[in-house]
Amino acid sequence: MSKFNFVMSGDGDDGEGDLGVALKTRAKSKRPPMYKVMLLNDDYTPMEFVVHILERFFGMTHAQAFEIMLTVHKKGVAVVGVFSHEVAETKVTQVMDFARRHQHPLQCTMEKE
Repeated sequence: MSKFNFVMSGDGDDGEGDLGVALKTRAKSKRPPMYKVMLLNDDYTPMEFVVHILERFFGMTHAQAFEIMLTVHKKGVAVVGVFSHEVAETKVTQVMDFARRHQHPLQCTMEKE
C-alpha cells in the first residue's frame, strides 16, 4: 500500500492557490522469518545415503555433501540450509519420506533462525 505526502511550494500569499507535489513513499515490509533445516546423526543410516540426500534435496556438490555428512557424523547435527517456512517444511518432508522409503531412520528437522 502506498502513501502520498503533499509538499506545498511557495509562500502561499500570492493568491494563485499553489498546487501540491505528490511524493510516493513505500511502507517498509518485514522480512519473513527463516528456518534452519538440520540433519541429525544416527548409528544406522549409511554415510553414502546422507551424501546422496544432501546432493539430491539440497543441491550440494559431492564435496560439499561429504563435508556436511562428516559434520553430522562427528557433531551429531548440522544445518544443511536456511529457507522460508514453506520451503524448509517441504525439504524436511522430502528427506523424511525418502529415508523411510529406503528404510533408514535418518531424522531431519527445522527450527526458526
